[in-house]
Amino acid sequence: MTARRRPRRATSRRAFSMIETLLALTISAMLLTASLAALDASYKQYTSTTESASTHVVSRIVMHRLLAMVRTGVEFGPFPADVYDPAQNPVVSDFIEFRAERDIAAGVNRVTRVELRPGPNPGDPGELWYVLVDTDPMNPAILEERPLIRGVVQAAFILNYNRDSYLLDKATIDLTIAPNDSQDLRLGALGDPSTPQTIRLVASAAPRQGL
Repeated sequence: MTARRRPRRATSRRAFSMIETLLALTISAMLLTASLAALDASYKQYTSTTESASTHVVSRIVMHRLLAMVRTGVEFGPFPADVYDPAQNPVVSDFIEFRAERDIAAGVNRVTRVELRPGPNPGDPGELWYVLVDTDPMNPAILEERPLIRGVVQAAFILNYNRDSYLLDKATIDLTIAPNDSQDLRLGALGDPSTPQTIRLVASAAPRQGL
């Protein structure tokens, strides 16, 4: 008597369960998020460094130009009401001006003025502007004006006047400048997002007229 062979059952392959699939997707999403966060931080740090370096170069150029103006300028302002008063001399101001050109016969009297103009909103960085003014009392006019540098957080012109000659002895320029788009980068020197980077330049010069 021949024994009957039982038919073999097809072995079923076990697939991933729903829990395993969700767990794998969660781990993949976490790894992808961490990678993108690191890439974003690296890109922002690179952009911040580039902006800071560019602003630093431009700031130095502007500072050298301002010092050259001081060395070659005459009849500076603002002038204190009492040059002997220590509370008024030196003068601390957000602008400096000096005579650029004078021709009495032709009636030409032009004054160069460098001033800090505030930003559009309170607390926003301002701009340092160059202004050439014709001070003709009959027809005063602005002949030329243009921005020298943007993102100026603070600008101070400290003018020391001689008490005997009433001439300017020394001018000190103190500039604090924020890199462009620093309000979006918000990456400080130690990675603190609440500490924006700034550049501070301080320099002094004496007019050659008093030498």
